[in-house]
Amino acid sequence: MLRRTSFATTVGVVVLTTASLFAQGAWKTVFDGKDLSQWNAVGNANWKIVDGAVQADMGEGFLVSKAVYGDFELRAEIWVSEKANSGIFIRVEDPKQVTSSAYEVNIFDESPRGFFSGAIVDVAKAASEVKAGGKWNTLEIVAKGSHFTIRLNGVTTVADAVDSRRPRGAIALQYGAGTVKFRKVEIRTRG
Repeated sequence: MLRRTSFATTVGVVVLTTASLFAQGAWKTVFDGKDLSQWNAVGNANWKIVDGAVQADMGEGFLVSKAVYGDFELRAEIWVSEKANSGIFIRVEDPKQVTSSAYEVNIFDESPRGFFSGAIVDVAKAASEVKAGGKWNTLEIVAKGSHFTIRLNGVTTVADAVDSRRPRGAIALQYGAGTVKFRKVEIRTRG
């Protein structure tokens, strides 16, 4: 009897683990350092691919994903100069009006409004100050329903912020000032 219980428990754990993996989804690369076919340029930023990264250092604008997402996890590698203004906008409802129709996850060490790198502008200030300027950074964003968690370089800067205004939308990579580079942007949709 003990053997059957152990076997049943093992099978149950395997089934639950597999179900969780399917619900979670696999990571999908949406920018690989070479190909911008999944993005549309909006604005006049001078986006170009250099050494495996898309970068801009003049103008203002966005790279807006062609796909729309609801619940997801996103990982991106970002390099910004010391005085750069950048970020990733999520759940963009109107690609022509990115800043007024999305949540902005800031990469801006010197934000005059106090929404420093790792904050969600007008939703949640960063709980920990993580400087992003002058180095490669890993930004992780989790959006599940009305709940958001942000990690910058492994540090949780926003833990479970809540805002329900925007349930779905595109992703937008921002160039605002300085030098900004993005490489390896991945997303995993949630079941």
